[in-house]
Parts: sequence; C-alpha cells; structure tokens
Amino acid sequence: MTILALGDQLTRTVGPLADHDGRVLMIEARDFAHRHPYHPHKLALVFAAMRRFRDRLQAAGHPVDYRRTETFADALEAHFEAHPDDDLTVVRPASHGGADRMRRLVSDAGGSLTVVEDERFLCSPAAFDEWAGDRDTLTHETFYRHMRRETGYLMDGDDPVGGEWNYDDQNRETPPEGYEPPEAPTFEYDDETHEVIEWVESEFSGGYDEPPYGGDWADPEPFRWPVTREQALRTLDHFAESRLPEFGPYQDAMREDEWAMNHSLLSAPLNLGLLTPDEVVERVLDAYESRDVPLNSVEGFVRQVIGWREFLRHVYRREMPELATANQLGQTEGLPGFYWTGETDMACLSDVIDGVRRRGYSHHIERLMLLSNFALIYGVEPAALNRWFHAGYVDAFHWVTTPNVIEMGSFGAGVFATKPYASSANYVDKMSDYCSDCSYYKTKTTGEGACPFNTFYWDFLDRNEDELRSNHRMGLVYSHLDNKDDEEIEAIRDRATELRERAENDDL
Repeated sequence: MTILALGDQLTRTVGPLADHDGRVLMIEARDFAHRHPYHPHKLALVFAAMRRFRDRLQAAGHPVDYRRTETFADALEAHFEAHPDDDLTVVRPASHGGADRMRRLVSDAGGSLTVVEDERFLCSPAAFDEWAGDRDTLTHETFYRHMRRETGYLMDGDDPVGGEWNYDDQNRETPPEGYEPPEAPTFEYDDETHEVIEWVESEFSGGYDEPPYGGDWADPEPFRWPVTREQALRTLDHFAESRLPEFGPYQDAMREDEWAMNHSLLSAPLNLGLLTPDEVVERVLDAYESRDVPLNSVEGFVRQVIGWREFLRHVYRREMPELATANQLGQTEGLPGFYWTGETDMACLSDVIDGVRRRGYSHHIERLMLLSNFALIYGVEPAALNRWFHAGYVDAFHWVTTPNVIEMGSFGAGVFATKPYASSANYVDKMSDYCSDCSYYKTKTTGEGACPFNTFYWDFLDRNEDELRSNHRMGLVYSHLDNKDDEEIEAIRDRATELRERAENDDL
C-alpha cells in the first residue's frame, strides 16, 4: 500500500502517515499552478513545503515516489507503470468533489484508491452533522460553544473560564499613537527552497487568461513563510510568546505599514498540515496558564481555530457546489482593476492591496471590512471576488475562501450570515489611521472628494432595499436612509455612477 500525500496534507502527526512505514507518493503538478494567477509566494510555499516534507519522510526511512509532472494524471500513470499492483490511500481532499476526481484519475491509470477522513480537524463530518441535526439555521456562536464543551478548552466544568463565552467586546481597541507590534518572524531557507522561489517566479509569471492583469500582478518582496514543521513551530512559539498578549484588543485594528499587527500568521501552516489545530490551541493555552496573558486574547484566538475554522469547513462541505456561485443580492459588477494593481487614491485599499501584492497576505479584518466590504457595496459578483482571494493569498484554499468570501464577505447565500457586513468610512476611520492622510473626505457622501465607502454604502442600501429592509438587523440603518430626502438620494446615485465609471477607467 502507498499513501498519496497531497500538497495540503503535509502531516505525520495524525492520519495514515502517523503509523505508516511504507511508500509515499507525492505529486507536484504544474498545471495546477497555472489554473489561476496565483501569488508567487503561494506557489513557492506549497512547492517548497512539499519538497521539505519529502525530505523529512525520506530521513525517517520512507521510500518517497516524488513526481514532478505536467498533470496529476501523468504522475499517476507513471506511478502505476512502476508499481502496477499498488493500492493508494489518500486523505479526503478538502475541495468539493476532490475525492471523486481522484478516484476517476486513479481508475483511469489502472489503480485502486481508498479515501480516509481527514483527522487534522477537531470536528468530524459525522459529529458536525449530528450537532446540526434538523436546525433551520447554522450559527457559528452556537457551534463554537459546542466545541468548547467537546474539547474542554477554556472550560471550568460546565462553564466557560471567566464566566463568559465570548470577549469580543474587549477586542476592538485602537492602538496608541506610535504603537509598534512585534516583528513578524523570518527564516533562513536551504538552497532548494531558494531554488523553488526562483523557479516559481520564472515559471509562473504571465500567461494567464484571468482578467485584467494576467500573472504579473504581484510585486513580491522577499519570501517569508514557514515551509517546514520546525519553522511552523517557531512561528507558533513566536505568537504565543510575543504576539498573543496584545492580539485580542488590537485584532481588529488596521495600521498603515503594519501588515501583521499581532496576528498569529499561522493560517498558512495550519492549512498545509504543518501544524494541527489542537497543538496550536494547546500551545496558546499553555501560555495562558503559565503567564499573565489576558483571557480576551486567548479566547479570541481559540474561537478562530476551534470555532470559525471548523465551522467554515463544514459549511463548505454541506453547501457546495451551490455556495460557489451563490449571489442572493444579484450583484453583477466586475472586480475593479485596482484590486490587482493597488492603484487607487483610497489610502486604506491602496495600502492593503499593496500588501497582498507584496506578501500574499492581509489580516482578517482587512479582508472582511476593507476588501470584501468595498466589493460588496460596489456590487461585485461574489464569485469574482472569491477568485481574486483564491489567487492572491498564501493561505487560500477553496474550502476556506469560499464560505468566507461568498457568504461572510458578500452575503451571497444566506447560509449563516444574518446581515451583510457593509459599512461606511465611519468604521474605517474608527479602526484605522488611513483616513487622516487620504485624498477622499471621510465625512462626505456626495460631491467632489466624497469617500467612495460612504457613497457606495448608501447606494448599496438604496438599491438593495427590497431584499434587505425586512432584515431585523437592518432596521436602524434603514431608518437613517429614510432620513435622506429625494434630492440627497439622487445625489448619492449620481456620485455612485460617477465613481463606477472612474473605477472602470482605473481612476478611482
């Protein structure tokens, strides 16, 4: 029997490789990397992590059949030519339909395949479905409390530690003037990793059909992501020791040129399998128990890992394939070109998009309340925004970007989001320092210099009134819309039309 280890299943901690001492098949297929204009750091991360995982397996005595081919099918054919009587075992791919596609490829190559469940997650499909039961709606907070009880994390008997389940109201502070978060970790890479980085930059630039800027849209700075388990553990230790204490209060804060703030930077190694969620949470809990780490910081992080991440995995599993194209508001606008270039006079979007172009990363509140929020109120088709996120981020995989972007960011499906996460410049100004140096005026909604966030926010409410006014969570904002007279509404519509025309001409 041979274990087929996919590029986002790089773990020996759990799963079939945990007690396997035989052959391992790994496939590095170039056609996968050409499907989207991926950020070069995303491709370098995946390919370098795969090769270093291969080295780790070989050092542990595993014979590794590592195949670099044009297509996955080519590699399987070559493998079964060399090992005609082999049986493959693979952990169920996270992407929708991945297991079925894998079975077809293996069958076409003349082999057999056993698919086993992914043990890296804390909540199995069967356990989630049992929890969901016949609920009319799935809510993250209810699931999160269930997971706290199931894992025992931050529990005092039957009650949450500290007496509250959620300390989010303590996690919306703005840093003081001159605040400097800890430096993000960096690593020394071996020669092969450097070769991968250089190969990716030469092999996968240009040649894409994705509009409008092909594969040359990124402007990468030096690569900085963990590609081995040891480097991933160092990232975890760095977070627990240096970044965790102030992660909570400042997790929603946005600061120009502070791309990481106090965030963990663990999503990429978690999604590749270099770390498991239980060891990540338990390392953070160890820091909480051994040092004076604020509970709101610890709880906020635990909620992201055992609550949100697990919840999204199962929402994706249960709601696909319809989720990928969901568009309940009927949004039809294309993604503005500045999402690829960063060339906009909006200070917030220019800085954050520039960070994505350079590093393939921005933190979660920038993703939701700047990038997704603007696309939502502008009217971007959710699937178009999802493709951009999938291409642009080092930690992006379809199972996690799709529910985050389509549902949470774009209010596309109504599966669990109870309202659209739409906001004006007020939120941006409250949680960031961008507005003070912006070319647009945060206090203006119409007329020359009016902030596009303000114009599009009210335009969004106006044009979606039939769908949203009856939403019980939208009553207050629609009462504010009602206070605007016909002349102001018409001015908002005119300004929105003007701004869209400017965006289409790359002049926003």
